[in-house]
Amino acid sequence: MRKNARIESLNPEENSSHFPLDEIIKKGAKRMLEQALEIEVDSFLERHQYVLDDQGRRLVVRNGYARQRKIVTGAGQLEVQTPRVDDRVLKEDRFKSSLIPPYLRRSKKIDDLIPWLYLKGISTGDFTETLQSLLGKDVIGHSPEQIVRLKSVWQTEYDTWNKRDLSGQRYVYWWADGIYFKVRLDGEKQCILVIIAAREDGTKELLAVEDGFRESKESWRSILRDLKRRGLTLPPKLATGDGALGFWSAMEEEFSDTLHQLCWVHKTANVLDKLPKSLQPRAKSMIHDIYMAPTKKDANVAFDVFIEEFEAKYPKAVASLRENREDLMSFYDFPAEHWPHLRTTNPIESTFATVRLRTKKTKGCGSRAATLMMVFKLATSAQKRWKRLKGFEKIEAVLNNVPFKDGIEMKKEVELVQV
Repeated sequence: MRKNARIESLNPEENSSHFPLDEIIKKGAKRMLEQALEIEVDSFLERHQYVLDDQGRRLVVRNGYARQRKIVTGAGQLEVQTPRVDDRVLKEDRFKSSLIPPYLRRSKKIDDLIPWLYLKGISTGDFTETLQSLLGKDVIGHSPEQIVRLKSVWQTEYDTWNKRDLSGQRYVYWWADGIYFKVRLDGEKQCILVIIAAREDGTKELLAVEDGFRESKESWRSILRDLKRRGLTLPPKLATGDGALGFWSAMEEEFSDTLHQLCWVHKTANVLDKLPKSLQPRAKSMIHDIYMAPTKKDANVAFDVFIEEFEAKYPKAVASLRENREDLMSFYDFPAEHWPHLRTTNPIESTFATVRLRTKKTKGCGSRAATLMMVFKLATSAQKRWKRLKGFEKIEAVLNNVPFKDGIEMKKEVELVQV
């Protein structure tokens, strides 16, 4: 009995008296909002206190309150009355609350919450119940239909973004990959082709997101040509991608001056897949020794050690590693500070782990268009948290074709020899 009583007491709807904290927060938020509105009006009136009639009476004065409104905020639904001002004498700079604009029904945080919940895995049908649990039973203005409308807005945002002018943009590095998702209505996997780029200041930017036909050369080539049509004429100095031939073949035709860097994470997985599980830990450690070597010479020595160790018994594993030897070592010709960024497609992998989580929760997206919109919205949201490249100060030298050897700028190496 006592256990059941304890469980019942944890139900906030049936035992609200045991949980006064939410109500206290709600009342406090309302009081603070009312005080802020009063300060806002007082500041406006003070600014116009010298607007007088012929008898010296103020022409800009308080005029009671507007009708009560319900506004959904992070603290729940609040009922507020905004102060009114008689400012008809003013032709410009008339009073308009910046805290509660006309017709506002939800705070911006709540508007942001809706797509966030959807993209994180809440289904359209569960929205009303979820928002009521978060914000209170009487919340208004949220329904499954709103998510349908949001998807339409996201499509418009994507179309605008995908046509933006890229003239004059200059990127030093690219990361490219194809991300696969299950589509319920099609019954097959969809491939979303993604390019993330590093700007001149070292910040990362989502450059392209397109629905492709697997990772074919023509799909990638279509993306690259579209980037060119929108004004992107300068090629990146280095592009990092996996072993898919489509991207590299397209790059050879459209941006032939760009150096290739194969992703070590993808390559490691491919090589280990061709080895017995009992040998995989040792092989993984030996591969790690290759790409973590301080110089290209040391990396090649470690490379040869791996070949000698496994070639006789596991030629397929060695062939998988050996076929891309040069393209696996390209990062050594760039600043050492940039190496952790250049060796893998991690900027893409880490970002789209969230997208995969969403599709796993919902057992796939409903359509190809819905998948593309979800990928776009999550990626643009994640972009706000992407970290700047370490050693971004060296980017200018890279763009100006200053040579680097083993991560060191060549002219500095010459100066050290002379000293």
